[in-house]
Amino acid sequence: MLDPVDVDIADSDFLKNQCDGYESSDSEIDNYCMAFTCKNRLFGRQKPLHVVLGGGLCADIILWRNKQISAYVCMGATTIWILFEKLGYHLLTFVCHVTIIFMVTLFLWSNLSSYINIFLRTATDIPEVTIPKDLFVSTAVCLTSAYNCALRTFGHVAFGKDSRAFLSAVALLWVLSIVGRWYSFLSFLYIAFLILMTLPLLYECLEDTVDTFAEKALIEIKKQYAVLDEKVLQNLKKKVISDKNSKQQ
Repeated sequence: MLDPVDVDIADSDFLKNQCDGYESSDSEIDNYCMAFTCKNRLFGRQKPLHVVLGGGLCADIILWRNKQISAYVCMGATTIWILFEKLGYHLLTFVCHVTIIFMVTLFLWSNLSSYINIFLRTATDIPEVTIPKDLFVSTAVCLTSAYNCALRTFGHVAFGKDSRAFLSAVALLWVLSIVGRWYSFLSFLYIAFLILMTLPLLYECLEDTVDTFAEKALIEIKKQYAVLDEKVLQNLKKKVISDKNSKQQ
């Protein structure tokens, strides 16, 4: 049975109606899944948006399911951007200041704990902070997997096996190069963070409208690409083949 948190807002009424008044059967949930996959979703996805974003706490933060944590994350990112971008705070200075504050706090805590215990009549234990080895191992495995996947994708696109993906990658890199002239790297990351925290939420609220518009736009893009492929790309391929044949003769 689907977890209600993994269901988009546009489709959540189904499960709510099934849960109100009587218990849902597995066949009804299966019919819901079939109806969901039959819809023309953006980028051809066949799963709810919460599942596509990875599920769990990360998806909850992006989709503002937990508004308090999402607000804290946005406040933290905004504070970092203001410190480094607007106030000109340097990373090394920031790390040193934070470390000094942390060390002074621990020093005062460890040396004044005996006096505090006299007034509070309670024992204050200083916690020992340790980082588990599994955290680094799992992080390294995830980074290695992502890096290898990126290399495979780059090779598939760069070697010209998919002309559509090649043109899309070139256009995306060209747009990013233009944007890079306008903003610093930190500002670019902050803008990307704001987009990540707003667009999925807006898309979830306006899912059906966006999917309908995107389907029409995708059909028009495919038509224009077919014209481009017929008039330009195919002629280029024929010219390259003819040049190779003439050189071999």
